[in-house]
Amino acid sequence: MKVLFAVLAYLVGAIPTGYLLFKLSEEKDIREFGSRNTGATNVMRLKGWKYAVPVAVFDVLKGFLPAFLAVKLFRDPRLALMASFLAVLGHCFPVYIRFRGGKGVAATIGAFAAVAFRPFLLSAGVFVLIVVLSRYVSLGSIIATLSFPVWVVLFHGKPMTAVWGIAIASLVILKHSGNIRRLLKGRERKFGERVS
Repeated sequence: MKVLFAVLAYLVGAIPTGYLLFKLSEEKDIREFGSRNTGATNVMRLKGWKYAVPVAVFDVLKGFLPAFLAVKLFRDPRLALMASFLAVLGHCFPVYIRFRGGKGVAATIGAFAAVAFRPFLLSAGVFVLIVVLSRYVSLGSIIATLSFPVWVVLFHGKPMTAVWGIAIASLVILKHSGNIRRLLKGRERKFGERVS
């Protein structure tokens, strides 16, 4: 049953929310426009807040619910870590659309919030600070995700959770490799910039 739950976490995490919404409204593949990924940030640039908010909410829930339900249904913190990681993995590499998905940030937010709420709040504060100062969502996402394992070590005291946080941070950074290159070259789009 736990194995089935973990597989379902991946399959639900792999539901390409932004791709489906854009396909329904524009009859086009969102991965051919803007930053070429399926996440809420790209949806916002292309379609605005009206479309981006439901995408973000659903994607956050994809990361939150596997961890939350694993504890509620199975009383198994390890399953919560595994299932939420698989949900983020599914968001990044969705089987339904040839493994080209989002960058995992929204699903990571949900997973972090479900597993370690205080470290999540501190990471969220880091994200807001970096975005306000730089207007780069990608930079804020990278630094905030990297800060999470640090907050876990300092305030949560669970080494396994810290290792899990490092694994998810590594996945998010991998998906942001293009953003990192653009940041270094000064070509990254800033928050609020729309794409025609």
